[in-house]
Amino acid sequence: MSGRTHVTRFRVRRDSVAAARRHVKQVLIEWRLGGLVDDTVLITSELATNVVNHAKGTGDYFELALRRRDGVLVLEVSDSYQWQMPELQKPGPEDLGGRGLFLVDALSETWGVRPRSTGKTVWAHLPVHPREQP
Repeated sequence: MSGRTHVTRFRVRRDSVAAARRHVKQVLIEWRLGGLVDDTVLITSELATNVVNHAKGTGDYFELALRRRDGVLVLEVSDSYQWQMPELQKPGPEDLGGRGLFLVDALSETWGVRPRSTGKTVWAHLPVHPREQP
């Protein structure tokens, strides 16, 4: 079932991170992509947490999109915070944070950031393996 798309908006607040994780799990199970749930939920958690921690005061909502096309699951998280684009950084061993994009980088086939007219979209691609297709 290639070509599916699902887009949802969440309020920029802490409880939306858990809601986004639950939502992604539900959609992937409906799409029969249960093998991608753990990695996709973790990536969702990291990207949604970044929105909540860094995009406060710039908009009431963030958007989460899931797209399945050509053997790839595309996860996108968009917000209206445009002043700083996320970058993969190397945190020190004593740093308490800054590892989220390392997880995104490790779990996804590829990922990136693109600006929008207002804000940005962080995206990640996860391969859909043949055993996971219906």
